[in-house]
Amino acid sequence: MSDTTTSTPRLLLGDATVGDALPTLAYPVTATTVVLGALAARDWRPMHHDHDFAVNRNGTQDIFMNTPNQAAWFERYVTDWTGPTGRLGHMQFRMKGSVFPGDEMRLDATVRDVRTDDAGCGWVTLDVALTVDGDVKTTCAVRVAVPTTPDDNPWARRGDAWRPDPTA
Repeated sequence: MSDTTTSTPRLLLGDATVGDALPTLAYPVTATTVVLGALAARDWRPMHHDHDFAVNRNGTQDIFMNTPNQAAWFERYVTDWTGPTGRLGHMQFRMKGSVFPGDEMRLDATVRDVRTDDAGCGWVTLDVALTVDGDVKTTCAVRVAVPTTPDDNPWARRGDAWRPDPTA
């Protein structure tokens, strides 16, 4: 019997270089995308699922993606790039505009910093942008831990070996 399992590609710290651009993730946003994201976050506010409320009470063009939904898309984008051993340490974003059904959101990122901390954990800092038709809707700074060697795994780090705060 042969082993047919394939190894999922994963990023090592040495694979990332300052200035690298990550592949774009483009995704067509539907009402279902918006509503399911709000439901997953238990965000029952009607502007994320009720078109009439969003338009007539809030004055927006339609229902729109909530904050946790956008955060989840940033997390997916980054961990799709790192592979299963990428571990988010810090994420900070600023919403500048809304994302509506019918939009095609695009996520793009550039590597801002690559370093190993005092505990030996490898970190990549990314500047990520969510755009719609070239208009920046949300910017995000992400610090993600990635293995420094093939046998390293940031998910195994605990206590003093795990310092996700970028100011530490």
